[in-house]
Amino acid sequence: MKLEVGYIEIRDIQLAEKSGVKAGVLYVNTKELEALALEDEHLEAVSFDIARPGESIRITPVKDVIEPRAKVEGPGDVFPGIITKMSTVGSGKTHVLKGAAVVTVGKIVGFQEGIIDMMGLGAEYTPFSATNNLVVNFTPKDNLTAHEYEAAIRKAGLKIAYALGKLGVDVTPDETKTYDYPSIMEAIKKYPDLPRVGYVQMLQSQGLLHDTYVYGVDMKQSLTTMLSPTEIMDGAILSGNCVSACDKNTTYHHQNNPVIEDLFEEHGKTLNFCAMIITNENVYLADKERSSDWTAKLVDYLDLDGVIISQEGFGNPDTDLIMNCKKIEETDTHTVIITDEYAGRDGTSQSLADADPKADALVTAGNANQVVTLPKLDRVIGTLDYTEKIAGGFAGSLEANGSITVELQAITGSTNELGFSRLSAR
Repeated sequence: MKLEVGYIEIRDIQLAEKSGVKAGVLYVNTKELEALALEDEHLEAVSFDIARPGESIRITPVKDVIEPRAKVEGPGDVFPGIITKMSTVGSGKTHVLKGAAVVTVGKIVGFQEGIIDMMGLGAEYTPFSATNNLVVNFTPKDNLTAHEYEAAIRKAGLKIAYALGKLGVDVTPDETKTYDYPSIMEAIKKYPDLPRVGYVQMLQSQGLLHDTYVYGVDMKQSLTTMLSPTEIMDGAILSGNCVSACDKNTTYHHQNNPVIEDLFEEHGKTLNFCAMIITNENVYLADKERSSDWTAKLVDYLDLDGVIISQEGFGNPDTDLIMNCKKIEETDTHTVIITDEYAGRDGTSQSLADADPKADALVTAGNANQVVTLPKLDRVIGTLDYTEKIAGGFAGSLEANGSITVELQAITGSTNELGFSRLSAR
């Protein structure tokens, strides 16, 4: 598959009577977007705010972050199977409003929702302090189940991001990149002397609001399979989960997966990126055995030399991570795993809930139990009502002076297990 991605730089978002993109500014008519969102009978009301980098704004509780994108040419359209009709995506041309994001907030759905600070210490830990954010605050109708509410917000956020993405279809991009992902046989013939490298992406699928959707299907209903990484850029994988904010993969993370970007960058230079495998993280042992067996079988069948494995979440999924790693290593394929740690506030506890001697090459995205104090900011979009209930918060988190003391796991994207974060090592 070959996908041409045109990046339109967005340096500001402004409210306007007419929506459009001009000279790096995204103009938004919120009445149009409100009507779009309220097509869902589960939502009572919706409001819009703008949060720009460097502004004294705190956004919470954050549910998802989505980058506006739309197809210009090619089969299908972005977010297939949920927002647009079912069609295989990943080829043709796609335009992206780079620097803009749709952030969904509202009354809490699950306890593992997060915080985005646009300035101060908190901003140093989240990548979304650097994006121009259209924040959409949803009010659900009474007596909804958590699953009904989550589905309504998820779909409404995607519809808004899609509508904004379409504003860039006729705009000339500031930068264009072409991602060429040939068939496995073509790749091997073209680069016979380079190591054959694959990427195994583990997708959160534990249920109870811990869900990820692939072409509209809940991943826990699927077996391990293969995709082109360009399909993911077109929104074939969407977040529907409320795992801890620090290491959940929002939809934005999937759209901009840095593991995929880096593998494409090295493709044909130091390695041959010739396989993209997705697998789930189900709860029951039999499901974990089945999925990891299929993952290792595919890796062996493709005769790969090395594999990168990324995890989503922690605790229960640590078992899936180690199973995948161990079984792939047993096929004589080298592995590197990307995860984060829950090593206690002093950093001395066991970092993962499972381990194996074969997991001897690991990249860590940081310790989610690290405690930070976020200063009071001038404005809150959303509500602070759940500050002490979200994962990473605790009784006494919200200080009388307006500051918040939390673990990093309360900050959206702070220890993201794709490496899409601001932590680094020296």
